[in-house]
Amino acid sequence: MRGDPYPFGRALPSKHYLRATLSPECVRVTHMEIKAFFDQDTSTLSYLVWDPSTFDALVIDPVLNFDPASGATTRSSVVEIEQAIQSAGLKPRMVLETHAHADHLSGSQALKALFPGLKLAIGERIVEVQRTFSDVFGIEPEERPGAEAFDRLLKDGEVFPAGSLEVRVVATPGHTPACVSYLIGDALFVGDALFMPDSGTGRCDFPGGDARRLYDSVHRRMYGLPPATRIFVGHDYQPGGRELRYQTTVSEERASNIQLKAETTEDEYVRFRTERDRRLTAPRLLYPSLYVNIRGGRLPEPDVRGRRFLKWPIHG
Repeated sequence: MRGDPYPFGRALPSKHYLRATLSPECVRVTHMEIKAFFDQDTSTLSYLVWDPSTFDALVIDPVLNFDPASGATTRSSVVEIEQAIQSAGLKPRMVLETHAHADHLSGSQALKALFPGLKLAIGERIVEVQRTFSDVFGIEPEERPGAEAFDRLLKDGEVFPAGSLEVRVVATPGHTPACVSYLIGDALFVGDALFMPDSGTGRCDFPGGDARRLYDSVHRRMYGLPPATRIFVGHDYQPGGRELRYQTTVSEERASNIQLKAETTEDEYVRFRTERDRRLTAPRLLYPSLYVNIRGGRLPEPDVRGRRFLKWPIHG
């Protein structure tokens, strides 16, 4: 979700591929391909990752488009991913969520409907976020979502296959307590923990967020990886109207991240992040997103007239 209030930018060109050569000790495949999808309305980046030798694939952080003024959902972002999967003849195995997003609705269930057998996974501490926001939304105990909202809960350090792709789970809490990053070969998908060097880091002022924990996640866990490790971010707000960027490296972040460089001390970062977060406004889709996303991206069940209703608190 947004760390700084930069204006929205332009959509990513439909054909924008990245190729990576992976060392055999990291994964079982020799290389993979990555395609990024940019949702302009929420500045969110989703990723399709696949092994071109087996066509096994996974999707990271898909978006379900939502207009709060009309209450309409559309699947344009999901359709882009679907078309890319079908045109390349891919076999999608999993959808991976880096955390319960608070600025867009997850497109995971829309993808699962299109590709039967697709499994949805997220970090195991999602149950803490579910408890917190079940209280926020006043959800009755018997209706509260739990682990069953996802097909698989992932542990820190766990290594699992998605077909021929091998994924390592790296817990990176701080933005939320349940944030995880995914290391696939030399590519780390970091969600909202870290942005491009000119955009800093994710905010830490939501329930369960913690600037000291985010400092540790970035400074020790991410910056401790080999310098050439590539980082793929979950948002890009295009400061100053620059072109879209979503790939950086550990070396670049350590040297030039405007909020957290290698030499930044923990106290310096916590002081900055705390003051910065006090000035940030809530994401536009905060409550709709979390109401849906703690349910694994499921929309509320329709009533007898086929209507669905979202629920959130009113303050004041």
